[in-house]
Amino acid sequence: MMSSNNQNTEAFVWVWLPGETQPIVAGRLFAENGTIVFNYGKSYLARENAIAIYKPELPLQSGTLPLLDGLTMPGCIRDAAPDAWGRRVIINKMLGLKGVNAGNTQLDELTYLLESGSDRIGALDFQHSATEYVPRSSINVSLDELLESAERVEQGIPLTAELDHALHHGSSIGGARPKALIENDNKKYVAKFSSSSDLYSVVKAEFIAMRLAKLVGLNVAPVSLTQSSHKDVLLIERFDRKHTDQGWQRKAMVSSLTLFEPDEMMARYASYEVFAEIIRHRFTEAPATLKELYARLAFNILCGNNDDHARNHAAFWDGKMLTLTPAYDICPQGRTGYEASQAMLISGNNRMSNIASCIEAAPQFLLSEGEATEIVAAQRHIIEENWDRICDEAALSKVDRNLFWHRQFLNPYALGHL
Repeated sequence: MMSSNNQNTEAFVWVWLPGETQPIVAGRLFAENGTIVFNYGKSYLARENAIAIYKPELPLQSGTLPLLDGLTMPGCIRDAAPDAWGRRVIINKMLGLKGVNAGNTQLDELTYLLESGSDRIGALDFQHSATEYVPRSSINVSLDELLESAERVEQGIPLTAELDHALHHGSSIGGARPKALIENDNKKYVAKFSSSSDLYSVVKAEFIAMRLAKLVGLNVAPVSLTQSSHKDVLLIERFDRKHTDQGWQRKAMVSSLTLFEPDEMMARYASYEVFAEIIRHRFTEAPATLKELYARLAFNILCGNNDDHARNHAAFWDGKMLTLTPAYDICPQGRTGYEASQAMLISGNNRMSNIASCIEAAPQFLLSEGEATEIVAAQRHIIEENWDRICDEAALSKVDRNLFWHRQFLNPYALGHL
């Protein structure tokens, strides 16, 4: 793995406080002995309305704040950093590398924070200056141009200056698939593009899953399908932004991985069982939230989404309490065999993707076996009743319908232990 020699050693964290439309500087990140640590600025600590970026990790106190065991940077800061796709865009922009060279190159974490787009998920941004905020925002280009940009990055072709700037705006959004950020009619969206490596219509599979999730009663982000250059594009409405006459407000968020407090290597041990315990003690409306999370687990199993890792769950943070965000990134995964397992453990060491595992875990969510069974049965019925209608809405081909039905959606392994 190659590294760039251009190392950043500090970055200033700017934050949008609840109800505000302009950011203020909160403190400074700096590299120290292979880690990235944070301290609040005196002016921020002196504010009456200051809130901790995330209290369990970065409480409102002076001095350099120690990292939690096993972490090399605060999890609540890492949540705002770009993932695989955004890093490829930044490497393409900064180094002009393509193909294998781009995939084998790493920049330092502060560079990824400072070079990614400013309209990132949550209420943070990162700047070189503690006194002047300069947003790294996009120019207004079409979906066709954004799609062309994404394809060039996938192929390892350096971007033109204009397309680079447009796609770079969305480089802070997490995940591995091609995407960008757009704004229309006072709403903001994450646009997910088809990938040249897709073996089936992944974009339509996610659209169908998200639409069905809404129908079974889950709290999910609104989605729509459109086309660009004869390719499907999924638009997901952002729930971390609120438009006002004074401008955009931002909602602070943390991933469930940050709630669990493990390092990246331990993320595979994240579990619904631990998540449920955190909800009971630190979330608003805990009983309703537990039922919602349980329903999401059941739906993930029924629709074949086993990519339910800890970054695909998140919570709003108001400075005191956590509140579960709408569901997002519910995308059925390709299956090659009969058995499957969830990315997060369900209970104990069990992560098997079947409803029997889900029913067994019901007490963790303060649900009886009867209540859990009713949730699963209702979801199954709604999926069966609405399958053809939602597939028609997505203009899904007969080939893909046959591929998805009883392979991802309502697959035999998920139902086989009922």
